Amino acid sequence: MPKTTILLAEDEPALGQIIKESLETRGFKVLLCDNGEKALETYQTQHPELLVLDVMMPKKDGFSLAKDIRAIDDTIPIIFLTAKSQTQDVVEGFTIGGNDYLKKPFSMEELIVRINNLLHRTTIQKTSEILQLGDYTFNFPKQTLGFKDNDSILLTHREAHLLFHLVKNKNKVLDRSLILNKLWGNDDFFNARSMDVFISKLRKKLSKDNSIQILNVRGFGYKLIC
Repeated sequence: MPKTTILLAEDEPALGQIIKESLETRGFKVLLCDNGEKALETYQTQHPELLVLDVMMPKKDGFSLAKDIRAIDDTIPIIFLTAKSQTQDVVEGFTIGGNDYLKKPFSMEELIVRINNLLHRTTIQKTSEILQLGDYTFNFPKQTLGFKDNDSILLTHREAHLLFHLVKNKNKVLDRSLILNKLWGNDDFFNARSMDVFISKLRKKLSKDNSIQILNVRGFGYKLIC
């Protein structure tokens, strides 16, 4: 059985090593980074399944790092580690998209329990995200699209997330600016043109079922009709 990969971003070398070794003894694979920029690069290349982020880090702090990751992935579980105890910091962490918040000092057993709880919740959520769309079966966690009994095709990360939001808002207008900010990071002209290209790709991949359409609602966004 493959190990669950955790990205740990912690700039205190001793603490980072303690956490890493403790998690590895519990069967996790741990990618340890000592600053936010390195953590973002590791996330993009290694695709971990859960993030444990220290808030106060050099080059890019944990909150900024979480914002960048949430712009491209709104499902990966995030746990913040911090020495801060003020209420506004906790609120900010959850507002950004954190799933849990652990104040230093903490026990390793508590961190492990929280990690396992989040992974369990994520597994339950993912099993419910195999969606039927006309004659297509869309497996969001695996990023595949199958037509009737034919073999599934693999979608890119961005195609899968864009289709997921369209399906979740089926027969409703999906706000163009909202989805651009969520998946591309901002809604400028170049990103808008990029999204148009991805919409065209999805139309082609859904073209075997004539009952499915992705309409361009001028000035507002897109509507998936099924």
